Amino acid sequence: MIQNTLTKFSLERIIKNALYEDLGQNGDITSNSIINVGSDDIFYMSAREDGTLSGLSLAGLTFEIMDKGLEFSPYLKDGDRIKKGEKIAKIKGKTRSILSGERTALNFLSHLSGIATSTNQMVELVSETKVKIVSTRKTTPNLRVLEKNAVKDGGGVNHRFGLYDGILIKDNHIAASGSIKESVLKAKKNSGHMVKVEIEVDNIIQFKEAITTDADAILLDNFSLNDLKKAVSLNKNNIILEASGKINKKNISEIAKTGIDLISSGWITHSSPALDIGLDFE
Repeated sequence: MIQNTLTKFSLERIIKNALYEDLGQNGDITSNSIINVGSDDIFYMSAREDGTLSGLSLAGLTFEIMDKGLEFSPYLKDGDRIKKGEKIAKIKGKTRSILSGERTALNFLSHLSGIATSTNQMVELVSETKVKIVSTRKTTPNLRVLEKNAVKDGGGVNHRFGLYDGILIKDNHIAASGSIKESVLKAKKNSGHMVKVEIEVDNIIQFKEAITTDADAILLDNFSLNDLKKAVSLNKNNIILEASGKINKKNISEIAKTGIDLISSGWITHSSPALDIGLDFE
């Protein structure tokens, strides 16, 4: 499946918009009013809780865009596990510039590390099975490429990136098209041979129809544990099976043990709590 890439140009555009949102046209009027122009200092980023790191390169680029004279020295890399109190990076240079870019850099780093941490926790909970944790399109507008990258940093894998690189036939598509079989037939006929087709089903009756089609994968939406097991036993053609809906840390292990292939979670990108990371004066 096609994956979008993190180009420096696209990152710079996102960062510049975020910095402008915080600094506006007048800049950091607090730092500018009390910090001497020529003041230089050293600050350290550190973790205030355990987690998995993501967005560190983005934080470094934020300080670079803020002031090319700043020195950003990371001690770790994206995807690394971090412990409470552990230093993540050192920032050296103009005090005004560091303080002006602090919140934007931390917002990116905390948000993305939160996603990576939640993903990694789910990955660990299913580690004794074949199941992979998959992200969805339930992302923050304009931040999808960053959030999906954070999922990868946490050990998860990405679903289709957008509507353009994979077909997922959902209930509204089926209702508008006529039937499960008709929807898959049209999708296969009208898309290229490299495009995978997945169809969503809500119950075992729909699943039985779906396995008679040429679908490459079937999404089992809000299936009970018993119905998931039943679907796996009926899946004689080894079509990829994906479980989704109402999945959390409490039930994910049992769901993974049913024999499905993928578990998709919108929660990891739209509701993961930010990881507490701070910037402190040395």
